[in-house]
This record gives sequence, structure tokens and C-alpha cells, in this order.
Amino acid sequence: MSLTSALNTAQSIFNNTGTQSSVVSNNISNAGNKDYVRRQAMLTTSLNGAQVVQINRAQEDALLRQYLKTSSQDSAQQTLLGGLEDLKSIMGGNDYETSPSTYLGVFQEKLQAFRTTPGSTVAAQGAITAAQDVANSLNNASQSVQDVRANADKEIATAVDKLNTLLSQFEKANNAVKTATASGTDASGALDEREKVLKQISEIVGVSATTRDNNDMVLSTPDGTILFETVPRKVTFKSQDVYTASIVGNSVYIDGVALPLGKGSTTTGQGSLQSLLQIRDEIAPNFQKQLDEIARGLVSLFKEQNTAAPPAYVPGLFTWSGGTVDTGATAVAGMASTISVSSRVITSQGGDPMRLRDGGVNASGAVLNTSGVSGYTAELDRLYTAMSADIDFDPAAGAPVGFDATTGIDSNVSIMEYATNSLGWLEQYRSNATMAAENTSAALSRSNEAYSNETGVNLDEELTLLLDIEQSYKAATKILNAVDEMLKSLLDIAS
Repeated sequence: MSLTSALNTAQSIFNNTGTQSSVVSNNISNAGNKDYVRRQAMLTTSLNGAQVVQINRAQEDALLRQYLKTSSQDSAQQTLLGGLEDLKSIMGGNDYETSPSTYLGVFQEKLQAFRTTPGSTVAAQGAITAAQDVANSLNNASQSVQDVRANADKEIATAVDKLNTLLSQFEKANNAVKTATASGTDASGALDEREKVLKQISEIVGVSATTRDNNDMVLSTPDGTILFETVPRKVTFKSQDVYTASIVGNSVYIDGVALPLGKGSTTTGQGSLQSLLQIRDEIAPNFQKQLDEIARGLVSLFKEQNTAAPPAYVPGLFTWSGGTVDTGATAVAGMASTISVSSRVITSQGGDPMRLRDGGVNASGAVLNTSGVSGYTAELDRLYTAMSADIDFDPAAGAPVGFDATTGIDSNVSIMEYATNSLGWLEQYRSNATMAAENTSAALSRSNEAYSNETGVNLDEELTLLLDIEQSYKAATKILNAVDEMLKSLLDIAS
């Protein structure tokens, strides 16, 4: 080997070790950055010695696809569970102490006490107060359910705005990747940025990524709707400020295609958007129907028949804004929000609580205890018994959401049992969603770990690589020293 060749070899080693050291140092400095993918300087040997060919990025497309899928599923499931927890809190938490079912139980007890002492004004007032508590609990629960829907609507609007912003950021990163790839320069930084944005998109909506020439990427939803192809597709949504039981929320449109809502306690949705739609448009409305059916059942059970011409049923103890008695078996939207106790039995409003015993709460033609006998219990007995008798409820209100037919709410039970079953429906749904959330969280953790193991920075490996680079540098130094000694000897001979 000539001295010139030796000098070239040393210079090549110095260049290579410098580049390798820079890459390893960059890896080490980004060891805590979860959005950074490890780089490696790949070397090849030629006649002129080892040369740096390119800096490779530790990309694992299969593991990335799995991560994006589990990220979307976990985001959807956690969002669904959060909405169910909000609905549970409406009912008073773990003990359901503010639920209509709890207040109905107290009301039935007070009604029984009034039956036992029908001449007691205190007992009568106790029953009326308990009835007011039932009505108030239905009013409050109904309003809170609509608040949950309104909050979900606001979160949908926020998520849509964020998604549009992320798609714009994705466009910039994708263009940078295409430009770098086409020019043959290092695209690692742009790829990291694009992947970071892609992960955030997957938390909002399920996403499938397809790579084309020059590393150009196309994004679509699992059902094939295009999210991004060269340019972002517009995601649109019109928010509602206020929700009532009769208001239907607006859809989210991606490139003009409505985004479907998730289904079931182990939601089919991917990304938070589909679960928010599921809460707003399916779970909360179904629970609202159950509340409305409890209200309709109360108005129907405590109705009175006015014997004055023409004979007709009118609301008795419980009334509502419609002022009628529904004789069918179909939920009346929003009935729970307006149910109340007739002012004609409320003492503070000039009423007489004894009308509950005597009949004729709202219709003079419906008075049963015309002589005012203090021991009269026939009407109280009828009402108390009616609360435990089976009645027909709207089957649609108890339709199982995400369950099979055996786990829905029975549509022919007593009002007491129906109110209890409504809570059971919510709790079963929430319990199943909790178990599913634990599974999706574990799956995401495993996917993240597998992807990080392949693409993340391992400090032990990087420090070991630094030692190897140091040895290469020392070898080049020895070559340089040897050449220096030889040159000195030649100069000495020449002199």
C-alpha cells in the first residue's frame, strides 16, 4: 500500500467516524423523544476503503400499521367509557342515590305509610313530598342526559377542528418527505414529523396509510373514505348549542361522506369521533327514552277518569307539559324533563294533599271519597298495587344497544322493576365497556412497546456503538502516525 493510499484510508475513516458519531449523538439526544425513530449510518467497502453510503431510518411499516389500529381502537373505547361514566354520575355514582329508581322506592314506602294512616295529614304530605322528589329526579336526570349530549357535540366540534389542522400539517410533512426522497437527500426528519402527525390523527379517526412513489402517502378511513390524497379532504361538522330529547345531532362529513357512529359496549368505532357520535346519538338518547318511559308510566298509573261528560282520562298526581294521558306504549320525547306533581295537592301552592286519598286531583268529576271519610283507602290501595303491576313500556326504549336480546330491558314489567332495570342496563353497558377499555389499553401498550423496540433508541446499544466508533478512530490515528513516521524517515534519507 502506498503512503497516499494509506492517507486516503485514514481520511475516509475520519470522515466515516465523524458522520457515525454525529448520527449516534443525535440518537442519544433524542432517546426520550417518543416521536423520534433511530438512525443508523450504513457503510460499504470499496477499493478506496469504507465509505458512508446513506443514513437509514429504522422504519417498521407493519408495526406502525398495528400501532395506528390499536391507537384508534383504544381512543374510541376510552372515549366511550368516559361518556358512560358521565351518565353514571348523573344517577349519583356507585350507589345511584339520586336515580329515579331510588326516589320511586321511597315514594312507594311513603304511599304505604299513607295507606296505613289515611287520616294523617303528615303521612299525606310525606307521600306528596316523595312524589315531588321522583319528578325532580326525572327532570334533573333528563337535563343532565341532554347536557352529556351537548358536551359530546362540543367535543366533536373540537375534534373536527383539530383533525383539519392535523391534515394540513400532514400535507406539509408529506410534501417535505416527497421533496427529500426525490432529491436523494435525508428525509428522516420529515418522516418523523409525518409519523408524529399520523399518530395524532389515528386518535381522532381510524386511518389506513398507503405509500406511493417518492414516499408519498395517501390516508383513508377504514371504510375507504379518503382523508388525504395530495391535499387534505375537508372534514365538516355543524355544532348544536342546545340539546333536547327531540333534537337530532348533525353528522360529521369527511369528503362529503357521513362518518358512521360506533356500535356496542366494545365499540366498533375507531378514534374518538365515532365514540362521541355513539354517545350523543345512541347511548344517551336511549337512556333518555327510558327516563321518558318512567315518566309516562307514572302519569298513566296515577291518571284519573273524569266521569263528567264526556268521560275521559286526565293526569292525576303526576302531570306534564302535554297535559294528557298517553294510552299507547310509545315513548314521548322529553316527557321526563317536564313531569311534575299537580299543584292541587301541594300545600305551599294552595293545594290539598288529601286529594291523593280521595281522588279528584285534577278533575272534580273524579272524586271517589265524596263523603270525606278519613279511613278511606280504596284509591291508595289501587295506586300502591298499580306500582307493582306489569304495564307495557315502549320496546324501543329498552332495546339492547350492543347486547343480545336477552340483556335488554323487558318491556312488560312494573314501573319499579323498569326503573331498576334501566340502571342495570346502564351499569352492564358501562361494566362491559370498562373491560373492553382495559383490553384496548393493554393492546396499545403492547403495540407501542413492539414498535419502540424496533424503532426507538436503546442507550446501551448506542453507547456500545460509540465505543466501536472510537476504536475505528484510534485505528485511523495509528495509520496516520505510521505514515507520518515514514514520511519523516524519507525526508531524513533525502537530507
